[in-house]
Amino acid sequence: VQLQASGGGLVQPGGSLRLTCAASDRAVRSYSVGWFRQAPGKEREFVGAHRWNGGNTWYADSVKGRFTISRDINKNTVYLQMTNLKPEDTAVYYCAAGRIIASSRTYQSAYDYWGQGTLVTVSS
Repeated sequence: VQLQASGGGLVQPGGSLRLTCAASDRAVRSYSVGWFRQAPGKEREFVGAHRWNGGNTWYADSVKGRFTISRDINKNTVYLQMTNLKPEDTAVYYCAAGRIIASSRTYQSAYDYWGQGTLVTVSS
């Protein structure tokens, strides 16, 4: 499975942005799709994940209530809708896919396929 992340850009604090993770084929529907981010000088961290089969979704506490993961089955695409963005949300955002179990969803090593990152900059 090949993943293509897009949608990053410059946005003011309090603004919104939607990231897209497009998969190359429907095989992605057998996986869970996760979003991670890496801020300058920091380690990559878990943002959220979505289990395609069942629709379960999980979020990091830092984005809960502000970020929403959704999907388009016909397009084999997962979205990360980000609202009320803060400067600390500035990072390169990555999507990843893997056959994970719920307890491992926050671990990068649990994911087998990664897209290239897309940069989100929150600044006035």
